Amino acid sequence: MDAFKFFCRIAPVKKLLTKNFNSDTSGIKKNIFGLNFSNPIGLAAGFDKNAKYLNELLIMGFGFVEIGTVTPVPQQGNPKPRLFRLPKDKAIINRMGFNNDGAATIAQRLKEYRKRLGPPSSELIIGGNIGKNKATPNEDAWKDYEKCFEALHDYVDYFVVNVSSPNTPGLRDLQQKESLRIILSHLQNLNRPKEAQRPLLLKISPDLSKEELDDIIDLAMEIKLDGIVACNTTITREDLLTAGDIVLKAGAGGLSGKPLNKKSTDITRYIFEKTNGEIPIITSGGIFNGTEAKEKFQGGASLIQVWTGFIYEGPAIVKNICRSLE
Repeated sequence: MDAFKFFCRIAPVKKLLTKNFNSDTSGIKKNIFGLNFSNPIGLAAGFDKNAKYLNELLIMGFGFVEIGTVTPVPQQGNPKPRLFRLPKDKAIINRMGFNNDGAATIAQRLKEYRKRLGPPSSELIIGGNIGKNKATPNEDAWKDYEKCFEALHDYVDYFVVNVSSPNTPGLRDLQQKESLRIILSHLQNLNRPKEAQRPLLLKISPDLSKEELDDIIDLAMEIKLDGIVACNTTITREDLLTAGDIVLKAGAGGLSGKPLNKKSTDITRYIFEKTNGEIPIITSGGIFNGTEAKEKFQGGASLIQVWTGFIYEGPAIVKNICRSLE
């Protein structure tokens, strides 16, 4: 990415790269949450955690980028090594642990980016994925989400509340209905009086039981949540082609990529049918090509995000999917 950034500073090269990685997406534009997406392919949170590569990702053709997860205070994340590829499965295991520069620094970076590009929604749609610091007890988690919301509000187009990462101890406990109600209702109360309200979404785990998923759907409908991101990484290690000792050596963390494909599609379809399509869904998990993207849309997705597919397929993934959708 640093090399790509360097070459993008050279005007003729930037023009050539833009032409190479972008195709005509006029036929697949989307308006979701009141935002105009040039195309429905986004980059999931966890890649550009600190909003350092927004211009480069725009040149690669992404319709939207979700930064973060951002926490109020900077944190180093979990000890290294903490990222492992499973090439046979086209999968990744990570236990990054919300390593990021903190809300204040990232907000300043976004502010400078917006100065160059214009107000939110002017070109690249930017989502702000927010979480709590590892040291913050769950009963005070709402305070961390508030701090991130207030710091980033003027510089992102929408927010995603992340309570589903498996890499912060106890975080997934916040997916319980009453814990979620406290956080989401508080953010809604902060959002309503603002002149420019931001869509508020919730990112969920693929490991929820049916009852837990039903609770979240009921709450989302009740408090008029703007959308759901389905889904985060999984802690399961089922039906992998990679040898068991290699998987065991990688250790704990969230699994993403091809093994998550069917599960994310099933969850998307379930939410879509349960809500009669009233809640927009951003689907993430195991999308590597146009065929898999189409499956997500047929299952009820409004938008899709890639991450592991981006790692394995490279920067042409957006162009290839867009062409397939067109």
